[in-house]
Amino acid sequence: MLDTEAPGRLLDRVRKLLAKAEADGVTPQEAQALTAKAAELMARYGIDRALLAADRPETDRPANRIVDIDNPWGREKAHLLCGLAGALRCQCVLLTGRRPGSRVHVFGFASDIERTDLLYTSLLVQMWHGLAAARVPGHSRNPRAWRRSWLLGFATAVIARVRDAELRAARGAGAGRPGSSERAALVLADRSAIVRRQVALAYPVTRMSKVTYTGSGYGDGYAEGQRADIGSGRLRPGHARALAGPPG
Repeated sequence: MLDTEAPGRLLDRVRKLLAKAEADGVTPQEAQALTAKAAELMARYGIDRALLAADRPETDRPANRIVDIDNPWGREKAHLLCGLAGALRCQCVLLTGRRPGSRVHVFGFASDIERTDLLYTSLLVQMWHGLAAARVPGHSRNPRAWRRSWLLGFATAVIARVRDAELRAARGAGAGRPGSSERAALVLADRSAIVRRQVALAYPVTRMSKVTYTGSGYGDGYAEGQRADIGSGRLRPGHARALAGPPG
């Protein structure tokens, strides 16, 4: 059985690794290695919380949260949030309304919503920094379309990286202990089913939303997303909605 303090210690190691990766004087190669290790530990944290809750349900309950996302780039930020949430075993419903920006209803277990919030907050900052540094090509006829495609490319890359880390952690759960991997797979499947039921009860009728783009900045954004730090030791969960956006 897992120690109740073990998941907390694991997340603390993630924060310390990422603080080192973000420090002045760290080479790109060192930062990349630190970040890769942090991503691995973040995924293990999610597995550990799930296994602990299977034995002690009171430690991690199903939850939900509505996130209001302001413009500019409200739909693009919502795309990043929903993709990260899905990679971290949550589900999102994009709500319609007349207010500017986007509103997203996130469903999942509390620990997975916590991880989503942490990563989303960090990646927003990195996305703005990357977009501010990106140069729209002189041949581009529509700078806004180019920036939008850059944002979508960035989001696609970081979501893929987070999803890969999660899959590897799930496959390696309980390595060396007979039956542990099978148990972890069953626990994760049960949690996913519970989240799906949450969504179905709250929103019996939904439809899929597809994101398209016309700009040519997707490849540049994707490349920047591959270099991004997929977590942050300096940002606290719950601050994502206070962040300012990039130029429109």
